[in-house]
Amino acid sequence: MSVALAGQHGGGAQRPLSAEEVAKLESKHLTNIRQATFGFFRAGEGYFSPDGGRIVFQAVPNLPESIFLEPKPNQYEYQIFVADLTPGARPRMVSTGEGACTCAFFAPDGRSIIFGSTHLNPSPSAPRSAYSRTGSRYRWSFPDGMDIFRADLDGKGLTRLTDADGYDAEGSFSPDGKSIVFTSHRDGDGEIYVMDADGKNPRRITNSKGYDGGPFFSPDGRRIVYRSDRKGDDLLQLYVNNVEGTDERPLTSEESVNWGPFWHPDSKHIVYSTSRHGHSNYEVYLMNVDTKAEERLTYHDGFDGLPVFSPDGKKLMWTSNARGTDRNSQLFIADFALDPAPEPKAAANP
Repeated sequence: MSVALAGQHGGGAQRPLSAEEVAKLESKHLTNIRQATFGFFRAGEGYFSPDGGRIVFQAVPNLPESIFLEPKPNQYEYQIFVADLTPGARPRMVSTGEGACTCAFFAPDGRSIIFGSTHLNPSPSAPRSAYSRTGSRYRWSFPDGMDIFRADLDGKGLTRLTDADGYDAEGSFSPDGKSIVFTSHRDGDGEIYVMDADGKNPRRITNSKGYDGGPFFSPDGRRIVYRSDRKGDDLLQLYVNNVEGTDERPLTSEESVNWGPFWHPDSKHIVYSTSRHGHSNYEVYLMNVDTKAEERLTYHDGFDGLPVFSPDGKKLMWTSNARGTDRNSQLFIADFALDPAPEPKAAANP
């Protein structure tokens, strides 16, 4: 196997990397890479439980084997699954199987999850596109009728937390479990809000033209990291802010898509995915949010994105269509070592 990435070689041509070279480059921080989901048409965007023993993720079950079988309504839409990280464990569907689902996340006690779902409006009007760059291998949309729900791990106790018009999703808990940060179009533009864990007292913390989304609290509860397309359509960039929304600072500003940020347990580093190596080739990077020092973690051709850490920081999970045998997106997990952490680049001598 070879991939045309990374280094430049004579005349600007890309130098192919062998499988051995890719493995060596990735092994600086990632070892024991293994596939975590099987048997799905596609799967991705997974998150660890607080004890690290389970994952929650979105997936499309396998399609009918016969072309003569009529597809069921919403059969091509993501549903939410929970799986134990033990050999032979079978994933369990938590969502209703109706409509489209996205962005599940564990409560800090590990006993319930939140997720976005359109099951109360399973056939909404054509969704607004969120990212659709030509040549990209990943895209998503903002379906109307998407709301945030909370459910037990067996799908019982389903409770609706938002009921505003439009799109409410991309929610995650604060470390103490008292708040949920999420994205909403309730005011006509994609902005970030924080609400109480029961859905009450929503308050807006961003106010910029364009889409702000994918927010996560830092493990120390002091900051929020998120993505925004305010630089331009299809040019998502990363931002960090305090929880009040009064101290926003850009982390990236370039002519590529940078998105899917997630905190390391030390509340100093994040991982994220970027298209800076080509819009059909997303790679995972590690960044120090204070110094902006960063380092590339993945080197496979294709899509490597939506990276997340385990609560102890010893594992990294991400979505990839570059590593499995069928080239459909699935979840992968690797053992992760932060050391050596990325260092700021030395200033050039005058």
